[in-house]
Amino acid sequence: MEEMLQKEGNAQCCPVAAIVRNGTILIGLRHYTPDKWKAISVWTLPGGRCDVGETIEQTLRREVAEETAICSLTIDKFLGEVPGAKDGDRVPVFLCSASEEPVVVEIEKFSEWKWCPITELPDNFINPHAKELILKEYT
Repeated sequence: MEEMLQKEGNAQCCPVAAIVRNGTILIGLRHYTPDKWKAISVWTLPGGRCDVGETIEQTLRREVAEETAICSLTIDKFLGEVPGAKDGDRVPVFLCSASEEPVVVEIEKFSEWKWCPITELPDNFINPHAKELILKEYT
């Protein structure tokens, strides 16, 4: 896992944090716009695109803090890498934990964060491949 976290990311690398607590996982309702992808609202995990020169770990911690205000992120396990929702993107998925409660920071992108039972991830979850990885870990 450490090797993956220290890799330098690029514009197609979008690590996400599957933050789990007491059988639930943190998901956010993200509202995309045509200029960012397409007009769609989907449930997603905190995370996002690497900036130039950032390691995957730096991106993961920055994106989680920017989106949820969670700064106490513990990265517990690398679950795998899946294709992203946008063509060419790759999404490293990390199992994480945190003691803090999420806050909607980016109100222009997200309308809520909630703890969802892992086995009840919504049908409009952004990435079916990531969903499969997470469910495989918990079922």
